[in-house]
Amino acid sequence: MATSEMFTRCVSLTEDEPRHADLGFTAVTQQCPWPKAYGGDMVAQAAAAAMRSVTDGKSMHSMHSYFLRPVDIGAPVHYDVEVVRDGRRFATRQVRAYQNDKVAYVGMISVAAGGHSGSLGSAVPLNVPAPEGLPSSAQYLAEQPVSGENTMTAISKEYWSTGRSFDMRHVPGPVYLDTEGGQSPHQAIWVRPFDRLRPVDGLSDAQRDLAALAYVCDYTILEPVLRALGHPWAEKGLITASLDHAMWFHRAPEPGAMDGWLLYAQEAVAADRGRGVGLGRFFTPDGIHLATVVQEGMIDAETTGAVQ
Repeated sequence: MATSEMFTRCVSLTEDEPRHADLGFTAVTQQCPWPKAYGGDMVAQAAAAAMRSVTDGKSMHSMHSYFLRPVDIGAPVHYDVEVVRDGRRFATRQVRAYQNDKVAYVGMISVAAGGHSGSLGSAVPLNVPAPEGLPSSAQYLAEQPVSGENTMTAISKEYWSTGRSFDMRHVPGPVYLDTEGGQSPHQAIWVRPFDRLRPVDGLSDAQRDLAALAYVCDYTILEPVLRALGHPWAEKGLITASLDHAMWFHRAPEPGAMDGWLLYAQEAVAADRGRGVGLGRFFTPDGIHLATVVQEGMIDAETTGAVQ
């Protein structure tokens, strides 16, 4: 049965001796059918490590990440947390991830105590179908055969269907085997954990929810670029990798909100020279703008498409 257990394992950190900083933690990357670990593991684990170093109630409001080296799947990663600054309103942490004695990831995380100002957010996209009427990834892929026409295997099919902790429902359609719905620089995805998020040792429920947003955002943020260029994930010769990633948490999800549907509205910003930039915004079902994501990734393909 599909569950959100993989996410729980991802952000369950073990305290460790720091190597070159103030605090240290160890985490393990989760199984996936690609040569190297999912980039969202590092983003969520770094966020969890940074939040565990904050003891005065401040909340994470932004993080900026660089992926320096591929990380092995199912292997330990050591995270060093440097307390760069502790101020009255804001505090800053630098997180470095090490594997095989080399730095694989660097992140800067800022936390804030909050303040008083006006409130605004981006407008939620109009006319997006409700998630209940859309096929899940598992339903979409159920009738799709494994063949030599693309790179989908039985293992990757199962992973896309149930192995990522979150149910994902695409508008206008998935980009696993084809760019369903045509080559457009825009798409939206409804996301919801397969079951209620579990408690995570060392994190409050509010901190766990922010880590969950950081974890799930990376799965599909390059998809609008792939869609616009006409490259489905299973295209032969396609190679992708996360390069850098920025995320701003405008509002903390209300208690329990992360157990329900969120709308992840995405667009392709630019693509050229083997790189592409995707932008995404998370909204609650009633249109509250929770977070914004921007990521640049490597997109290398044997054929090139064009925005239609």
